[in-house]
Amino acid sequence: MKTLAVNTSRPYEIQIERGALDRAGELCAKALPRAKKLAVVTDSNVEPLYLDQTVDSLSKAGFQVQSFSIPAGEASKNAGQLVRLWEELMAFGMTRTDAVVALGGGVVGDLAGFVAATLLRGVDFVQIPTTLLAQVDSSVGGKVAIDLQAGKNLAGAFWQPSLVIIDPDCLNTLPDRTFSDGMAEVIKYGCILDDDLFELLDRCGSRAGVMEHIEDVVYTCCDLKRRVVVEDERDTGARQLLNFGHTIGHAFELAGHYETWTHGQGVAAGMNWAAQLGVGLGVTPPEAVERIQEILKKYDLPLDIPCPWDTMTRAVRLDKKRTGDSIHLILLEKLGRAVRRKMTRDELLGLLEPMCGR
Repeated sequence: MKTLAVNTSRPYEIQIERGALDRAGELCAKALPRAKKLAVVTDSNVEPLYLDQTVDSLSKAGFQVQSFSIPAGEASKNAGQLVRLWEELMAFGMTRTDAVVALGGGVVGDLAGFVAATLLRGVDFVQIPTTLLAQVDSSVGGKVAIDLQAGKNLAGAFWQPSLVIIDPDCLNTLPDRTFSDGMAEVIKYGCILDDDLFELLDRCGSRAGVMEHIEDVVYTCCDLKRRVVVEDERDTGARQLLNFGHTIGHAFELAGHYETWTHGQGVAAGMNWAAQLGVGLGVTPPEAVERIQEILKKYDLPLDIPCPWDTMTRAVRLDKKRTGDSIHLILLEKLGRAVRRKMTRDELLGLLEPMCGR
């Protein structure tokens, strides 16, 4: 088992091992010595695949376990589901020493984490991510949230988990589109922080190739994010580098009403656009754009997504990283090294306008 220590305000460990689901009870017992009850939150996709296995392991470790399922998809990350889970977990008899377990992808982790952050003014929670995107990104770092009508992840908290359990074997049941979705975030780490990772992904060139190195790939991504989060837990400085491709990518997601395009597809096209903006600003070498486009194609990720101009302007104005009228655009100095470039929202929109066909 590979272990990473995340020394944030609430320290925890990330445990990575094939077959780790069968050890979930043992690992939770160690991380949650005071807990008696565990509320497992999952979704309709993961429930038939991994819920029984997980509940069995937790029960054998002595926990009283109850499961709660939500419909799969971004649409479930809403205030209605949040309130429903609050009420159902209180009916289960949760106390401040008990914990929530998030078993699923990013939607489940975000929603269950926000439930944990707010129930009884905060209870422990464990992340058991089952998608590639969640394993390498959203399960680490303590960002939890729900969506509002105004936009994605606009109501939330910073609430670090007590433990992250990653079983790469869960990735075997992912549809190809969902695996590619996660690869966008994996590629992002290579772009901004680790050119060796980028080169490995380029050589692997396919899902099968990546799966041959999956434990090392997941470990590397989690380690890179862990370092950034420890340095900047509240997302005011270095952690914003992880936003590469996201400001524009969120506009692409919004253009598809969070249904047509996945988060990873939006980020992929967003990285391509951000790299092109970097070339225009004299920051990014042109060959980096070519390399990024080539690797995105290898993993069946889009280079461009149609986006109406009013949607782009709305997304930029809603960007959570903005301060006043300013925004930090993440650009590449080269593959493996990113920088923040401060500009006004209007300056960014001026750069994006010709790319949107205006």
